[in-house]
Amino acid sequence: MKTAKQNIKVQWLVVGVGLALFAIKVVAWLLTDSVAVLTDAMESTVNVAAGFIGLYSLYVSAKPRDREHPYGHGKVEFISAGIEGALITIAGVLIIYEALKRLRSPEPIGNLDEGIILVAISAVANFIVGWIAIRQGRKNNSLALVASGSHLQSDTWTTVGIVGGLILLRFTGWLWIDSLVAIIFAIVIIFTGYRIVRSSIAGVMDEADEQLLAKLVDWLQKNRKENWIDIHNLRIIKYGAVLHLDFHLTVPWYMSVKDAHTELDAIESTVQKQFGDSVEMFVHTDPCRPAACPICQKANCPERKKPFVKTLVWTVENISSNERHSEGSLV
Repeated sequence: MKTAKQNIKVQWLVVGVGLALFAIKVVAWLLTDSVAVLTDAMESTVNVAAGFIGLYSLYVSAKPRDREHPYGHGKVEFISAGIEGALITIAGVLIIYEALKRLRSPEPIGNLDEGIILVAISAVANFIVGWIAIRQGRKNNSLALVASGSHLQSDTWTTVGIVGGLILLRFTGWLWIDSLVAIIFAIVIIFTGYRIVRSSIAGVMDEADEQLLAKLVDWLQKNRKENWIDIHNLRIIKYGAVLHLDFHLTVPWYMSVKDAHTELDAIESTVQKQFGDSVEMFVHTDPCRPAACPICQKANCPERKKPFVKTLVWTVENISSNERHSEGSLV
């Protein structure tokens, strides 16, 4: 719940700043009548709409699980991110359409100095808020926040490019520069929208997050205990800010249920130190077999059947396979 409140607080910041910057960009557009500035203002319209969508999704994802949603409501974040990505893409297409019209029929642009200053201020604000949102989203595994932050930072670079184009226009008087800048950055906007939609679809389809898997496996490897003889069939599913892990843990066969449960508590605590409290684990314990003795690093094992050879280093490949490991896995 603490994580959810942090996410919502940051998203409110995104929405508030988005509204303020939209107003600033509209003023800049009215002053200049620049299609490049209109590009920025249209993207800010999407920022505001997407901000409210993201805020709603965070409220929904924070709701406790119920009978109809036993894994919680976190998937709504992927849906909201997909909508946001689609809106970004549509905005990019509309901007290109408007820029091509203006390219065929250039119109005079005025008050460039004031417009440049206003747009530059919005770029700085967008970058700072976007950085905050991305950092918080990655910390709490919230795709909705990462999408909002990525959107704001893509808007920042778009705005920086537009400011550069307006400065060039200011000194050359070439009106076609305005439309060209708008088209270039509309393409950037479309690409950003595609990436967000792609990530949201991957989340809905439970596509494996290779970076997250690698981070988890590396952490387990660094903190493994001698009673954690082997791990296999590891899977991760993200439901918004909540991570669901399930895997098979091999422990000494002679352990009592109570002692095995103590090991499960230890591995859960180890994972939460790195990934926070929003982690839910379902672990199946397997009793060790003589075939695992060569890779078992437990000292003074009273039931060892074969001598220890070498510790099996866990990797994404071997820890994800649904297959118990033995000396043959060392090859």
